[in-house]
This record gives sequence, C-alpha cells and structure tokens, in this order.
Amino acid sequence: MSLDLALSVARSGLRLLDRQMARAADDIANVGTEGHTRKVLNGTALTANGSGIGVRSLSIARDVDLALIAASERASSEASAASLSEQLLSGVESVHGRPGDSDSLSGRLAELRSGFVLLQEAPADSNRRSGALEAARGVAAQFNTVATAIGDARQMAQDALVDEVAAVNAALNDVARLTLDIRREIASGRGAAALEDQRDQAIAIVSQSLEVKVIRRTSGEVTLVARGGLVLPLDESRAALTIDQVTVGAGAYHGGGLPGVMLGAQDVTRQLVGGRMAAAAEARDTILPRMQAELDLAATHVAQRFQAQGLTLFTDAAGTVPDVTLPYSGSSQIGFASAMRVNQAVLDDPTLIRDGTDAVVGLPGGPTAFTPNPAGGPAGFSTMVNRVLDFVFGTTQAPGVAHIAIPTTGLGPDGTLGTSLSGLVTLEDYASALVAQQTLLRADATGRRTQAEALGEVLATRLSERSGVDVDKEVAAMVELQMAYGVNARVISTIQAMWDALFSAVR
Repeated sequence: MSLDLALSVARSGLRLLDRQMARAADDIANVGTEGHTRKVLNGTALTANGSGIGVRSLSIARDVDLALIAASERASSEASAASLSEQLLSGVESVHGRPGDSDSLSGRLAELRSGFVLLQEAPADSNRRSGALEAARGVAAQFNTVATAIGDARQMAQDALVDEVAAVNAALNDVARLTLDIRREIASGRGAAALEDQRDQAIAIVSQSLEVKVIRRTSGEVTLVARGGLVLPLDESRAALTIDQVTVGAGAYHGGGLPGVMLGAQDVTRQLVGGRMAAAAEARDTILPRMQAELDLAATHVAQRFQAQGLTLFTDAAGTVPDVTLPYSGSSQIGFASAMRVNQAVLDDPTLIRDGTDAVVGLPGGPTAFTPNPAGGPAGFSTMVNRVLDFVFGTTQAPGVAHIAIPTTGLGPDGTLGTSLSGLVTLEDYASALVAQQTLLRADATGRRTQAEALGEVLATRLSERSGVDVDKEVAAMVELQMAYGVNARVISTIQAMWDALFSAVR
C-alpha cells in the first residue's frame, strides 16, 4: 500500500469517527427530548481491485423497534379512549349516587312510597300529605337532574368529536409536511432520522384520537390506515376529516339531527374504531342515548302507573303523561325524564294526593274502577292511598293483572338500541337496576383505562430500553471512539514522519 493510499484510508477513518462522536454527543444532549430515539452511524468499507481504499460514512439511522412503537401507540389509543369514556360518564355517575343512597332514584321512589305509607295511617293529616307531595317533588327533581347530566354528557361527546377531528387534521398535516421533508432528504442521499422522530410523534397524536396502522416505505413515505379500514389522506392543502358543530337534543341521533364524521364525501362515523374519536362517537350515538331511554322509560312508567290508578301525580310541562303503549322512538316519552314535574293541579290542591284526580273505568286487563273523593268528602278517605301502595308500587296494576312491561328493545331516538334491564316489575327494582347499571359503565371505563395505562407503562419502559438513549453506554462508546481516533491520528502522524524522512533523503 502506498503512503498516499494509507493516508487517505486513515483520513476517511477519522472522518467516520468524528461523525460517530458527534452522533453520540447529539444523543446525549437530547436524552431528555421527548420522542428522541437512539441513532446509529455505520460505515462501509471501500475497495478497489480487491484492496481496501478507505471507509465511507452511511446516513444516520434510528435504532428503533417499529413493532414495539406500534404496540405502544395501540395501548395509548386504548387508554385515551377509556379516559374520555370515563370523563363523559363520571358526571352521570355523580348525580346518580349509589343504588342504596337515599338521594338516588331508587331511594327517592322508596321515600315516596314511605310518604304514602305514613299518609295511609292518617289520611286527614295535612302534614303527611305535604310530606308525600315533597317526596314526589324529590322524585321528579332526581329524574330531571340525571336527565340533565346525560344530556350534558352527550353534548360533551359531540364537542369532543369536533375537537378530535381538529386534532387529527392538525397531526395529519404535520405527518404530511414531515413526510415531504423526509423524502427530500432521502432522495438527496442524506439521513432523515430526526425528522422520522418528529413524524412518529405526530403519528402518536393521531393514534390517541384514532388508532392507526402505519405502513412505511423505503422512500420515506407512510400510509396511515385506521382500524376500521380507513386510509387517511396526507394532504396539507385540505382537512382529511370534517364534522359540523351542533347542539344535541334529546331526540337527535346520528343521521337525524346529529352530523357524522366525514372523510371526504363519506360518512365514516360507524367505522371509527379505537381512540378518543371512536369513544366520543359511541358515547354520543349509543351509550348515552340508551341511558336516556332507560331513564325516560322509568319516568314514563312511574307517571303512567300513578295515572292508571286515578292519580295524575307526574306530568310534562303541558300537563300530560306520555302513552306507554306507543313505541319509544318518535313518541313523547323521549325526553320525559327531563320534562317530568309534579302535576300543577296537585300542587295547587295537595288534598288530591289523598283523594285522587281522575275517575278510572274498570276494564278487563286493566286497573279496577275508581271514583275520586269528592270535594267535602271524608277526610279519612284512603282508597287512593291504598291503590298507590298496592298497585303503583306493587307487582300488578290490579289483582292478577300484570303491569305494562317496560320495553327492552326499540330504544333510542331512532329505535335501534336495546337494554339489558329486563324482568324488573316494581318501580324501585327497575330504578335500582338502572342506577347500578349506569354507574357501572364509569367503573368499567376506569378499569379499561387502568389496564391500558399499565400496559402502556410496560411498553414505554421496553421502548426506552430498546430505542432510548442510555447515557452510560453512549459515554462508554465515546471513549472507544476516542481511542480509535487516537490510533488513526497516530497512523497519520507515522505516515507524515515517513513522508518527511523520504523528502529528507531526496534532498
């Protein structure tokens, strides 16, 4: 090997070592930078006619495990979805209380029944009539409170959908911009490792809103495919997803007053899977409407059972009671829990709670006949109170005649939903099961969040160990590089000395 060639080889080695030490220093400097991954800079031997002529530096590359990154993003997506569900449902749970609490729906109904028990003992006692009337106010108020909480949660879900669409669009724009930069760097022969780190952070933001699979190409391009099979366009010039902001009413549903998430001209709301966007859509269109329907049915059947016995105790603002024989969808039962109130006629004349408000014509398959206590009638009139305790709060509407069943299908504003609250006959049993089931949904969301977060922590630790920067290892590597640098420097010094000796001999 000639001295010129030896000097060239040594210099190429120094250049590689110099870049490798700069790479190690950069990793150490960015050890606390979010999203930064360990980088590697390798060299490749150059040969000519079978002989080594030096070494060439390759582009800086990321030392990452893409499968581990994907698993970590899935866990983050699941945790984010469960966290949003937990947030949306916690407000409903807080107003429900526990099934056995006195201020829960079942507790309020139990208090109303107790008020009639006390009135049964002394029908002429105005204080006891007032107590029963106040308990009725408590029942209506609790229905109103829970209905408001469900409505607020549903509006929050709609607002969350709008926010998530905006977040996804912003992140997709970042992915598109960074992908263009990465392609340029790769096409020019330069590395794009730092840009790939930034793009992965943008993809992680997308994954929290909408779980995606990343398809990577050697050219630097990526394709993002959501779990529902949706290919998300990467185009900085336009928004990938759109949705309108609206105020959610009790009778609104997806396709009937509620907008969908649009991918171009396609409504993809029902195809959303994973992430906060899917959780918000499910809450808005399925979970909360079902909860509202269960609550409306409970309120309607409470009012109907009183009315059927001759006491119109609860009505809507117009003074009417919904017809429970009609399908829930499209009927005045929708939103009744929010509109429910104590009948104004009873508020104006509390003696009606003892005497009754309406005559009942006894028919087969229905309640027995009833005639209200007329004005000036016996102060000890107890027929109405007995009917309430025996049949409104009992298991039948008349001896041997079952109550009208509370529906389990055809629920929701569009009639597509169902409930598992079946086989419950008494009002208190139905209310207790309703509270238990609806509050359990929040607990379930909390459990899913906790599990996903625990998995995410494990994956984050493994990802840090596999792809993160270990300062101790990097410092040790720099020491080795410095030693190699010193060796190459001595080679150059030796070659220089040989050149000097040769020149001296020539002179």
